[in-house]
Amino acid sequence: MQCLLSSSFLSKNVKIKICKTIILSAVVYGCKSWSLTLREERKLRVFEKRVLRKIFGPKRDEVIGEWRKLHNVELNYLYCSPNIFRAIKSRRMRMAGHVTCRGRREVYTEV
Repeated sequence: MQCLLSSSFLSKNVKIKICKTIILSAVVYGCKSWSLTLREERKLRVFEKRVLRKIFGPKRDEVIGEWRKLHNVELNYLYCSPNIFRAIKSRRMRMAGHVTCRGRREVYTEV
């Protein structure tokens, strides 16, 4: 996937769609049952920022005139979608809703 994300032939929109559909789905697969430690959260954040830096590439600094990596604030501005933890939290909440509804159905069927 690294060569696709750093390719100059694909637009940034296509790269973001690839990131959302393939990479994010594979990374958060099974997250409904995870118990994340702070170390794992940090690793996920680093991974997400690394992928976004691959997609958006370096930026030319106007003052110095040299190429540099994008800062986290700039990445958050360019990538307007929710971060990886919001995706994990929403999937967990969705799973909690399913579990609660299932519990209600079992109560109604027993009566």
